[in-house]
Amino acid sequence: MISRHLFVALASLMLAPLTHAAERVLRVAVLNHSPPMSYTDETGALTGFNVEIMRALCDVMAVRCMPVPVSLDRVVDAVAEGEFDFAAVSLLATPERRARVLMSKPYYRSLSVWFARPGVVPGGALAGVVRGGVQARYIQANGWRSVALDTHAEVVTALAQGKVEAALLPMSTAVALQQDVRIHHLGLATTLLRDPQLAGDVCLSVNPRSPELLALLNDAIDRVKRDGRFDRINSRFIPFRLQ
Repeated sequence: MISRHLFVALASLMLAPLTHAAERVLRVAVLNHSPPMSYTDETGALTGFNVEIMRALCDVMAVRCMPVPVSLDRVVDAVAEGEFDFAAVSLLATPERRARVLMSKPYYRSLSVWFARPGVVPGGALAGVVRGGVQARYIQANGWRSVALDTHAEVVTALAQGKVEAALLPMSTAVALQQDVRIHHLGLATTLLRDPQLAGDVCLSVNPRSPELLALLNDAIDRVKRDGRFDRINSRFIPFRLQ
């Protein structure tokens, strides 16, 4: 049986042409308007936890990567169709996604957060969700009233404008919602939802025709966790430790 280290070495040889700038640059899907994971800062630069993790992984793999903003509802389709080499987007590794794209090893675990006025139970108010997320699918499957929006930032705006009364968001993105001054006056309370459909391993998605890239990404994830880069990036953007 081929060892893991030998497989990674072989994958490196197969991907070696990517290190030559004239030949190819990896196209990487990222979200925009999704702080603190991926967003454009006040200088116009793309940054955030997932963006900086992508840069660290590409550095480890010694390849050039070009981040391209896309909407969440396009990520899996675009990666599956080969429009992108991989997506630096936090995706729960659902069976449906695994059937369409390659999924990396988990780089953290997540759950979902229900935001609403105190006493309003999950599903008890008109909720904002982002198209393409497991939260949107869960709300639809359970018959909850909802408004589907394109970005996590739009969910916050809808709350601030009174267009929705609640929100269902991934744990990490919920941090930005809690800190947004536009909704402080609403006094929203949080409820953690640990339903298996809303929580679990978070992975990167990879072009299904690129198993050699998957091997390199998995190795790079291990390396950025061992050398401390993962924790340093975590501390820059998220006020709790991702596990």
